[in-house]
Amino acid sequence: MTTCISDTSNYAAKEPFFRIIREGPEGFADGEDYFDLLADDVMFEHVISVPGYPRRVKGRPAIIDLYSDYDKHMTVRSADHLRVYRDLAASVVVLEYEVHGESAQTGRPYNNHFVSAVTVKNGNVTKWRDCLDPVAVFDSSGWP
Repeated sequence: MTTCISDTSNYAAKEPFFRIIREGPEGFADGEDYFDLLADDVMFEHVISVPGYPRRVKGRPAIIDLYSDYDKHMTVRSADHLRVYRDLAASVVVLEYEVHGESAQTGRPYNNHFVSAVTVKNGNVTKWRDCLDPVAVFDSSGWP
C-alpha cells in the first residue's frame, strides 16, 4: 500500500500522535499512515480548541496542509493512555488519549488530553470531532 504523502519529514513532530490515533480505529478504517485513514472529503471539527485554530477543515489535502508546519509550534515526544469506545452499528469510534512534549517556541512542557469522536464509512474516516484542553496549549505557549 502506498501512502498519501511521499515525504513525511514535515510530520515527524506529530508521529507519536499519529501512531496512537491509528490504533483507535484499527479494524474500522484502513490505511498505512494517518492520512491514509481519511476519506478524500473528510470533515474535521475542532469542537474545543484554541483561538486562531480553524473550527472546521474539509478534505484530506486541507488536513495534510494544516499539520504540515506543526513542528514549528509543538514537538510531541509521546502519546499514551489510549482508551477506545466503539459503536459498530453507528460506525463511530471514540478515542481518549494524552499527548506529551514541549512548545517549539518556548520549550515549556506540553501535556494535553483529547477526546475524538471518529465516524468511519467504507474503511475511511469521514468525520473527526476533536476536543482538547486549551489551557494546556496556553500554558505551553506562554499565552496569554
